[in-house]
Amino acid sequence: MRLQGKVALVTGAARRVGRSIAMALAQRGAKIAIHYHHSRNEAQRLADEVRDSFGREAFLFKADLADVRDVQKMAQAVVKQFKTVHVLVNNASVYEKTPFGDVAAADWDANLNVNLRAPFFLSQEIGAVMKENGEGKIVNIADWAGKRPYADYIPYCVSKAGLLALNAALAKALAPEVQVNAVLPGPVLLPESFSPKARQAVINATLVKRLGSPEDVAQAVLFLLEGSDFITGAEINVDGGRMIA
Repeated sequence: MRLQGKVALVTGAARRVGRSIAMALAQRGAKIAIHYHHSRNEAQRLADEVRDSFGREAFLFKADLADVRDVQKMAQAVVKQFKTVHVLVNNASVYEKTPFGDVAAADWDANLNVNLRAPFFLSQEIGAVMKENGEGKIVNIADWAGKRPYADYIPYCVSKAGLLALNAALAKALAPEVQVNAVLPGPVLLPESFSPKARQAVINATLVKRLGSPEDVAQAVLFLLEGSDFITGAEINVDGGRMIA
């Protein structure tokens, strides 16, 4: 698929990795539907930059991904605005420390609703449009911790493991018109609370002995969108070799 003139919806696009993905897609010629929840100012700055730097259309769509009705309304709003959608990047995610022994039901709900349930219902809505159009691509931003869980993040890791199962299931359900793949970032953006010692420990645990960047994730997404139309149900690690270290 060539992104020139295509419509791409990126969830959690206002900040961090989502912003890099949205900018990369716009640079390749895509029109961008920018989803945000609380980060309105950052989302507006992104939209302005997409228009000013690349001359692409960019519109904001607010939605609480923990609310299925909001997810469905956003999908419908995007289709109404652009008339269609060619690309969906399920990037938005909840990531909060939940030490074992202190995990509450609300922690499970927060992680599973945003990280797993929302991508399913959004893919169900947008996937139907893609199949009707005869083409489309969905990229799910998972996490290598979906396969090798972090300590003290059980609900998060389980939600990402579920997203990997969903990735394969969607690839089957939406074939042959739509290709669905996952990117599994590793240490590309560390929490600001990390001490220098903790940060260095993460670096030492990679094979390449350095941190990645949001742009590394964006480049993997671009490959899955433009590099080949013969890849579906795949999982690409962007982790500096952390998975096999």
